[in-house]
Amino acid sequence: MATTLIERVRNHRNALRAAGLRPIQIWVPDTRRTGFVEECRRQSRLLRDDPQEKDVLEYMNAVADTDGWA
Repeated sequence: MATTLIERVRNHRNALRAAGLRPIQIWVPDTRRTGFVEECRRQSRLLRDDPQEKDVLEYMNAVADTDGWA
């Protein structure tokens, strides 16, 4: 008898747990939401001339390991 989808998912999750993994749930912004692009622009403009933001970006660029990036 063939296994149901629920059984296959359960078996897969059990195998992942047996391998030492655990499930987590992550909530991220919905990029399809009305107003998302405008809010990104608004926040970006707030940081555009911010000296602290410039320092942070310069530091991140200095310490970033980009070897092997295309």
